[in-house]
Amino acid sequence: MNIDEKVAALRKRMDKEGIDAYLINGTDPHNSEYVCTRWETRAFISGFTGSAGTVLITMKKAILWVDSRYHLQGEKQINGTCFTLVKEGIEDNPSPLDYIAASLEKGTKLGVSSDTLMIGAKEKMQEKCPNIEVVATEDYLNEIWSDRSPIPCEKVEEMGVELTGFSRAQKLNMIRIYLGEKQVEYQFIGSLDDIAWVLSLRGDDVKYNSLFMAYLFVTHEKAYLFTNKDRFDEELLKEVEKDVEIYPYEDAPSIIPTLIQENTKVMLNKDKVNSLFISSFKNCEIVNEVEVTTLLKSCKNDTEMEGERRAHLLDGVAMVNFLSKIDFDNCKLNEFDITVLLEEQRRRSEELVQLSFNTIAGFADNGAIVHYAVKKETAKAISGSGLMVLDSGGCYTCGTTDITRTLLFGEATAEQKQDYTLVLKGHIALASQTFPEHTKGYQLDILAKQFMWKYGMTFYHGTGHGVGHRLCVHEGPQRISVAPIEQDLKKGMVVSDEPGLYKEGRHGIRIENLIAVQEYNKTEFGKFFEFETLTLCPYEKKLIDITLLSGDELNYINSYHQWVREELMNLVDDSSVEYLVGATTPLTK
Repeated sequence: MNIDEKVAALRKRMDKEGIDAYLINGTDPHNSEYVCTRWETRAFISGFTGSAGTVLITMKKAILWVDSRYHLQGEKQINGTCFTLVKEGIEDNPSPLDYIAASLEKGTKLGVSSDTLMIGAKEKMQEKCPNIEVVATEDYLNEIWSDRSPIPCEKVEEMGVELTGFSRAQKLNMIRIYLGEKQVEYQFIGSLDDIAWVLSLRGDDVKYNSLFMAYLFVTHEKAYLFTNKDRFDEELLKEVEKDVEIYPYEDAPSIIPTLIQENTKVMLNKDKVNSLFISSFKNCEIVNEVEVTTLLKSCKNDTEMEGERRAHLLDGVAMVNFLSKIDFDNCKLNEFDITVLLEEQRRRSEELVQLSFNTIAGFADNGAIVHYAVKKETAKAISGSGLMVLDSGGCYTCGTTDITRTLLFGEATAEQKQDYTLVLKGHIALASQTFPEHTKGYQLDILAKQFMWKYGMTFYHGTGHGVGHRLCVHEGPQRISVAPIEQDLKKGMVVSDEPGLYKEGRHGIRIENLIAVQEYNKTEFGKFFEFETLTLCPYEKKLIDITLLSGDELNYINSYHQWVREELMNLVDDSSVEYLVGATTPLTK
């Protein structure tokens, strides 16, 4: 079926069930950002393949909402279908919830598949839209998605204490200590990366993310893991069962009520627990709180930080070996070729597990599409002069990387140099900032944008996202953006520093390093922190307009390049040394 036929088939099922509108949020039963193929529902129904967006189907309309990262991509992918695109964040466009509240008639029944409708989302929707009925339904797409993938069951592997710093038993004990402090009997965890971190296990159910489908229920005495046992090797199964009892994944909603005593409390995150569990906790009090493990895993311990540093060292070697092999003056490749060559260099390391996300390689006007998805069949040839936004990363046995460099092919224009330098200045300002304890990410966001603002320019995606330890490339709760998230930046948190600038039809620019919060000093005014830069790869010196740099900024670039050269010189290929030396030679005014 084509897109319009799928929408028609869905409407037929809606009509049969008395549902007036159907919301597809594109997530899975754990509210994951990236999902396995079974829950790529948004892409199935609309053709839009971005990682975020909302679909609303009524009997007369089909609407797709996307944020600023996907405005251009969304327009292209729904072109020629029955869908209408709404660009969130601009032109006073309503959010999906605002639209539902204002546009759906009183008494409307709004259906959402129960396994992807989080308890918290259902409550918020009903509160925002009191005149409609939010209905947790069966998954209607099952009826029309004939070749839908099953729930995955890939093998899992264990990360040893030499990589994690704490054992599985120690981390479960951290949860129990917290439950004791809160005087709560149980912790239920639906977040997949939290479960992977707590159990020191990594899976392969979700592409680019070392996750496995599971739920975790922790009491003061025991822990219960709901996942398929077939994913464990016999020896690993014995080890894991020393700390947890394992039951089938799909049995969690029915078994958990049997583990709960009346007049007790269970702690869970309503934003990460789906509506299949609404009745599971009806006989106890729910304490709605972000999982304590979310904060614990975000603050990397010393062992995890050492792993992150090694991962970035390995990644820096791959990046420099790759860059040294590109003919920037007379390139005969296309965007897809670039992604293949870069992946080949990363895979030379035996410690690489997989890429941490699908590589973005947008040349010329494609670089202005923030999350451009290159395809072999439609890849743009690199011809003449232009910029390429190259955003990539690797998941290594010891850590996760995420790096963006803007590459110059041919000669740069004065506009390109100006734009690149303004982005670089913001990148440096954030990376070199010291800040007092209790500082939030949104308080630092302006640092990365201040120089663009003077020229009447800006960017709309987040400046920095958290990154997991051999886990998801996007991790909370830390974030640097305009969103007023009340989360302190704490020691051991890894975040990206990635300002950008995008001019539709012309070029895109983004520069990204990963940086880690570390202690700076303590004075009479309190404790202060700074950022440690983890990423090792030269900037593009040919795009830097030195006249726009201050003395401190020039010194920062030269110091960074000296560090990159010293760290990588004896590790890159002999044939890459000349490139590395040239790319890191000091700049002078």
